[in-house]
Amino acid sequence: MRKQSFFQGTLILIGAGILTRLLGFIPRIALPRIIGAEGVGLYTMAAPTLYLMITLATFGLNVAVSKVVAEAEARRDIARMQNTLRLSLAFVLVLSLAMMGLMIGLAPLISRYLLTDPRSYYPLVGIAPILPIVAVSSVLRGYFQGRQNMVPTAMSSIAEAAFRIVAVLGLAWTFQPYGVAYAAMGAMIGVVVGEFGSLCVLLLYVRRSLWHERFAWWNHTAKTMRRSWTLASDLSRVAVPVTASRLVGNAMYFIEPIAVTQSLAIAGIGTTVATSLYGQLEGMAIPLLLMPTAITYSLSVSLVPAISEAAAQGNYSLINRRLYQALRLSIVIGGPCAVLLYVLARPLCDLLWRAPEVGRLLEIMAPFSLFLYVQGPLSAALQGLDRAREAMRNSIIGAVVKTAAIFAFATQPRLGIDGVAIAINIGMVLVTLLHLSSLARTLSLTLALRDYGKTGLALLLMGYIARYAYDAWFAGLSLGGRVFATGALALLVYTVLLVWLRVLGRQDIQRIPWIGDVLAPYFPKR
Repeated sequence: MRKQSFFQGTLILIGAGILTRLLGFIPRIALPRIIGAEGVGLYTMAAPTLYLMITLATFGLNVAVSKVVAEAEARRDIARMQNTLRLSLAFVLVLSLAMMGLMIGLAPLISRYLLTDPRSYYPLVGIAPILPIVAVSSVLRGYFQGRQNMVPTAMSSIAEAAFRIVAVLGLAWTFQPYGVAYAAMGAMIGVVVGEFGSLCVLLLYVRRSLWHERFAWWNHTAKTMRRSWTLASDLSRVAVPVTASRLVGNAMYFIEPIAVTQSLAIAGIGTTVATSLYGQLEGMAIPLLLMPTAITYSLSVSLVPAISEAAAQGNYSLINRRLYQALRLSIVIGGPCAVLLYVLARPLCDLLWRAPEVGRLLEIMAPFSLFLYVQGPLSAALQGLDRAREAMRNSIIGAVVKTAAIFAFATQPRLGIDGVAIAINIGMVLVTLLHLSSLARTLSLTLALRDYGKTGLALLLMGYIARYAYDAWFAGLSLGGRVFATGALALLVYTVLLVWLRVLGRQDIQRIPWIGDVLAPYFPKR
């Protein structure tokens, strides 16, 4: 099986993640034009229930499989890798089918009594078949990631986004004459079609990569059964805390809108206005803030097996080096995104939604978003070091404190929805600091403060130039032209500064797949 280095695998996932996010914006823009705001409301109503069911159906096995397979890969234990895949697929298939039946059975009750709109029954039923597809796909992705082959994950993600664009918009358009509820259901079925396309791509890679290893889907022997009990215990040590952590996140996803609306009501803000304000925060500002997580998620995915393999070999210097690489890349790439989201907050929101007032929320949160961008790799490092329970505990503490902070700040009339943004900042910072503390107790962390200081200086200069260029140099352009020209100039200045300050060097460029060797001679050594 083809294996990439940690850096190469990460860059492959980053490229796929960015492309997937860009493709994902197409239905976000076009779907409201087909089914309207009411249809989008029904479509999104099913999301909390879906995420909860996916968490239960996958049972955190994508992370657990990645870790266990990486450890077996380090020992060249092919039998254990195959048993891990076999056992995990059987488990999630049975569990996800049960969850699908439960979701369909509970859909009438959920739609009527929890979501308080009986029409949401249709999108709930339409999305239910995605559970076994997502569950099987998650195990296959975890297997390939554990063997440090990130190409199947990248290609399947791109395929899913491409299939989803056509299916969601096509089926929503097809069902639209039958009413808004059926149109929302059609869009949900389109999401299922997209995920099925992703699974088909993964199965093609499975056929290519496993057949030469004489992989048998069924291997029922007494020896294999005994090993399966031990293997199930190893998988559950990671899967249970990961699942618990995700369940907490989904529970808070349920609770957060309730906490926000009640807090704003105490502040004297009416229900209709509160819903609109929450929509600005959750539907506009936060999605922009999360765009760079396509990069940090890719880092997290590749970091779990990389650190698990190094830990299995007892190579703690390699663990430190890989963690440093991940954090450095998160800051170098996430930093300019945070700066541009702050400097261009209002014009960007005006350009996208004709809602410059949303920019105020973005200005509050963007300076703290860097904590969010490094949080994923830190959590992945804890999982790779078999400290998933600590990552879960940190997430729970952060979620509880964030919810308490929402009540503390959003109830103040002078803050209102700004208080919610402040509370989210507090949660992001706290969880990141707790993850760092947990890692510091496990590893002898060496923070390269000099490199981070240089990056910080480059970010400050970039931000100053971006602000001046937008206000002065590009003032005569249209809004879109000013935003694009300012962003392009700022990123160019930032890249030049990184090279000049020797934060980015020839050895970094050489690691870029396919084009690294061509570009590297034009860069100085770091």
